[in-house]
Amino acid sequence: MTSNVSQAPEELPPPRLALGAQTWRECGYLLMGLPVHLVAFCYVLLWIYAGVLLSITVIGLPLLVLGLLGCRRLGAWERSRARAMLRLAIDEPSPLPRSRGAGFFAWLWSGLKDPVGWRTALFFVVGLPWAVFAFCVTLVSLVVGWPALPWLARWLTNVDRALVRGLLSPSDGLERRIAELELDRASVSDTASADLRRIERDLHDGAQARLVALAMDLGLAREKLTEDPEQAARMVEEAHGEVKLALQELRDLARGIHPAILTDRGLGPALSTIATRCTVPVTVDVELTTRPAEAIEGIAYFTASELLQNVSKHSAAHHATIEVWRTDDRLMLQVTDDGKGGAHATGGTGLAGLAERLAAVDGLLAIHSPTGGPTTVTAELPWRDRTAVEGASR
Repeated sequence: MTSNVSQAPEELPPPRLALGAQTWRECGYLLMGLPVHLVAFCYVLLWIYAGVLLSITVIGLPLLVLGLLGCRRLGAWERSRARAMLRLAIDEPSPLPRSRGAGFFAWLWSGLKDPVGWRTALFFVVGLPWAVFAFCVTLVSLVVGWPALPWLARWLTNVDRALVRGLLSPSDGLERRIAELELDRASVSDTASADLRRIERDLHDGAQARLVALAMDLGLAREKLTEDPEQAARMVEEAHGEVKLALQELRDLARGIHPAILTDRGLGPALSTIATRCTVPVTVDVELTTRPAEAIEGIAYFTASELLQNVSKHSAAHHATIEVWRTDDRLMLQVTDDGKGGAHATGGTGLAGLAERLAAVDGLLAIHSPTGGPTTVTAELPWRDRTAVEGASR
């Protein structure tokens, strides 16, 4: 005899939505947002109030600058929080430009017009109402709205992502470009200082020393003039040779500063002249119908001069070629040799310094030099018409 006893089904716990790690991070970001924005808002409010109130005194404007620097710190902390909890890829904005040797007023003006600090202050001002709303929605969803929490957290944090990108990220690369130009300007300044020191050293050790010795020799010759005219005549003859050497050194130095042939006749004849000083035969091909601006022309000349020096010293080449032409708004200069190759712009080489100097004027240096050769170095410079620049200078 069988018994049909039905058993009650086993009761299971109510289903719960499993929340991923990203959802918990987003919820944490939203809940932390309220105290963070509240503290930052109070800081910005008190800073602006105190800065404006004291702006009639000597400490008001410096206080505003220091407050902007504090906003930068708050912005950096908020970006790091967004990276860690929202997995937001965001770059740091450029640092506040620093002008070496600038005084207090330059620092003050640079700080007052800092766009990063002002945008960060705006972020915490406009972000407080949103932080209050997002905090309340997240808290209520954690208590009663579990099934909708992942979608709500994602939607709320997408607004935060947009705010962070819009106000705390570098603005369309402009600030980063400003920082690059600041570095380029520093590089150009360092190069100019090094050139001035080289010129001073060459004058001191070369022509100046030779002229001092010449003056002493002429003084001795004057004393010998009555006692031993023949010896005095020999000393004057030697002094004449020293004068020729001193003049040649001064000409070489002047040519290193800015050659006269470049000013008078242009890039083609000037490059032909330096080509004759290269230790290997050089073919020069310049296809320019007009002359570029004087500054660009000078940079192209010294770039070619340094590249030919590298050919002479390092390439073991039998022949080299210089080609110059214009493409749209760019001046192109290319030096090719059939040497051993292996040239590169790393490790503090001369080519690295040349690339930095070209970058300072929005130029480029491209090097193709496989082992065994041939080597092709292409310099690209912005084209500026000489007539337009001269007309603007008037």
